[in-house]
Amino acid sequence: MWRRLQHAWAAKLEARTLRRHPIPEPLWQLTLLRYPFLAQRSAADLAELRRLCSLFLAEKEFHGVAGFEVSDDIALAVAAQACLPVLRLGLSWYAGFVGIVIHADEVVAQREFMDEDGVVHEFEEELAGEAMEGGPLMLVWSAFEPDPGSASADAAIFNVVIHEFAHIIDMHGGWADGVPRQADKAAHAHWLAVIEAEWQWFCERVDAGAATLIDPYGAESPEEFFAVAVEAFFVAPRALLGEQPALYLLLAGFFQQDPAG
Repeated sequence: MWRRLQHAWAAKLEARTLRRHPIPEPLWQLTLLRYPFLAQRSAADLAELRRLCSLFLAEKEFHGVAGFEVSDDIALAVAAQACLPVLRLGLSWYAGFVGIVIHADEVVAQREFMDEDGVVHEFEEELAGEAMEGGPLMLVWSAFEPDPGSASADAAIFNVVIHEFAHIIDMHGGWADGVPRQADKAAHAHWLAVIEAEWQWFCERVDAGAATLIDPYGAESPEEFFAVAVEAFFVAPRALLGEQPALYLLLAGFFQQDPAG
């Protein structure tokens, strides 16, 4: 009885949120036009994606930096791409943070690291986005602003919004290591076996200078490989299935989606 009451109350709250935060049809259609990989999904998927976007926008707080205005179309562009990976998993995977900070252009961050000899090195790193445990999540508008004429057919996939939210998924219940939380020990062991083999094959291709669908940045670490693989899985699923079928099937099982199907 208590669970049924909880479910009924949650459903009532959700219905109220959806009424208060509707997505206008022209704005929704504009978003699908700007990001064609979204429009390629089924009508049922798009209806669920739209529902999740309304709930996402009601939960998260957007902040523009240095006078940058986060308009409704920009906020929805983030929401639609962020909600796609959790279409079956649910928004609870993003419950650990609220703030989303957006800069107009690329951010330069000051970094440092200590080498094996104990010497500290300082350097600058240009960022298009950054996910931090507990938030906020940072994005750069120029990195995901729609520009249909900018991509070439043989270019590696790049989608900073999906990339950073993949890191959030990776960190859910732990830290970013390329191994998102699994259902059980068997699933965890299977993930490790497949992802390690797929990453090694990918790194060998990158080291050999061969072209790859997945961004070569994935060779940096397992967690970055996971993030760029998720980009390819959602943006160019058929191409990923052709290039790394075992990796595609692993991601399809985890996300409970088959975008190439």
